[in-house]
Amino acid sequence: MYWANFLHIYQPPTQKPYWVKKIADESYRRIVAELKRAPEAKLTLNVSAILVELFEQNGCQDLIDDIRMLLKRGQIELTASAKYHPLLPKLPKEEVIRQVKLNHEAHKKYFGEAFQPKGFFPPEMGFSPEVAKIVAGLGYQWIIVDELSFPKEQGRVDYSKIYTVKGTPNFKIYFRERKMSYKILSGQLGTGTLLIDSLGERLKKHEYLLTAMDGETFGHHRPGMEHLLFEMYKSKKLKTVLISELPKYFKDEIAITPASSTWALMEKDLEKNAPFSRWDDPGNLIHEKQWELFHLAVKAISQFGRDPNYQKARMLLDRAVHSDQFWWASAKPWWSLEMIEAGAKELKETIQLLAGAPAALKDRAQKLYQDIVFTGFEWQRNGTVEALSRQEDEEVRQRSDEAIPELPKKEIDKIINNLRQEIKIMVKGEEYERAAHLRNRIAEIKSYQKEKK
Repeated sequence: MYWANFLHIYQPPTQKPYWVKKIADESYRRIVAELKRAPEAKLTLNVSAILVELFEQNGCQDLIDDIRMLLKRGQIELTASAKYHPLLPKLPKEEVIRQVKLNHEAHKKYFGEAFQPKGFFPPEMGFSPEVAKIVAGLGYQWIIVDELSFPKEQGRVDYSKIYTVKGTPNFKIYFRERKMSYKILSGQLGTGTLLIDSLGERLKKHEYLLTAMDGETFGHHRPGMEHLLFEMYKSKKLKTVLISELPKYFKDEIAITPASSTWALMEKDLEKNAPFSRWDDPGNLIHEKQWELFHLAVKAISQFGRDPNYQKARMLLDRAVHSDQFWWASAKPWWSLEMIEAGAKELKETIQLLAGAPAALKDRAQKLYQDIVFTGFEWQRNGTVEALSRQEDEEVRQRSDEAIPELPKKEIDKIINNLRQEIKIMVKGEEYERAAHLRNRIAEIKSYQKEKK
C-alpha cells in the first residue's frame, strides 16, 4: 500500500507576528525537522505564498531555506494555489487567474527553479467544475479535492484507480480520504501503530491512501500530535509517495464529472445544494453583506484601471479576498468579529482609495461595512452566535460518525508519555496555559483505554 500525504499550511495576511512565530515553532519547524531526519519520507505540501512572505518578514528564513532544500532533494513537492487563500468558486475567473499567478510569482522568487508545480490545491479545497477548467487551462496536471466531490451515482472512490475530469483532457483529480484524514487529525487513534493497523486488509492491497490536513494540526492546534505523524512516516508498512508519483504505480484511469465541494463539506450541505455554506450560507445576513461588498470592490477595480490610486487599491483587494472573513462569520461553530471587521475594512478601503469612484459607491461601501460590524455585535448580544454554534459543532458531528475506539494500555502509555514530555518543555518556558491544555488532552486520552477483562 502507498501513502500520499498532503499538508496545507497558511496564515492570513492580517496575522500578527506573534502568531506567525509561535505556530512556526510549535508546528512548521517540527514537521520540517522530522522530514530532514527521515529522507525516505515524502510529502506533498501546499504553502500559501502569503505565508512564505510572512516567514521572511518574521524571522523565519530558515523555514524557507529548509523547504527549498527538501524540494531540491525530491522529498517534497509544492503545489500551486491562490496566494491570499480565497474561496475560488466564489471569485470571477479573472480574479482566480490573478491569485494563481501571484502565488506562482512569489514561489518562484523564494524557491527558484526548485518550484515546478504539477498539482493544484484550491484553498479550503473549494472546488467547482469551472475551477477545474481554469486550473487545467493554466497548465497544471491535477487538482486535489474532497471525497464528497466524487459523483454519488458512481458509488465510492476506488483508491486503486486514477480519476480524470470529463471534458478537461489529461487533467487528473485526486480525492482526499475523509475518514482516515479525520482519524489522524482528531487523535482518535493516537499512535502511528494503531492508525496503520486500523487499515487492516487494505495494507495488503494494491491501492493508495490519500490523506490531507492542515499542517497546523500537528503541534499547534493539537500539541503532541506531531509524534503520531512522525511515527506513521517511520513505519515500514506504508511506502510514502508524492501525489504526482501515483500514476507510476496506478495505471487505470476513469473519467468522471465531480461535484462542487470543500473539505469542510457535510452531507447535509450537499442535500441542500449549498456546498460553500461555511462561507456563503443562505440566510446568513452577514455573509450576504460581505459578498455584496466584495463584488462592489471587484467591480470598482475593473472600472477604474487608470485611477491614480489604482495600484494601491488593487494590492489591497488582492489581500482582502482571503476566505477567513467569511469563514469566521458562519458561527457554525466558528466566530471572530475581529476577523470579520478586518476583512470588511479592507474591502471598503479598496473602494475608498479610488479617487475617481463616485461618492454614492463609497457611501454604499461604508454602509455595508457598518452593517456587517453592527450585525456582528448584535449577534453576540442577542445570542445568535451561541445558538448557531450549538447547532453545528463540526468536530462533535464528525466524531459521531463513528464511535471513538478504545485503545490498549500500551498505546495509551506511549501517547501520554509524549505529552508529558511536552508539558515539561511548556512549563520550563512558562507556557502554563498550553501546559494545561496538554494536561486536559491526557485526561481525554485516558478515557479511550480498554477496560481490563
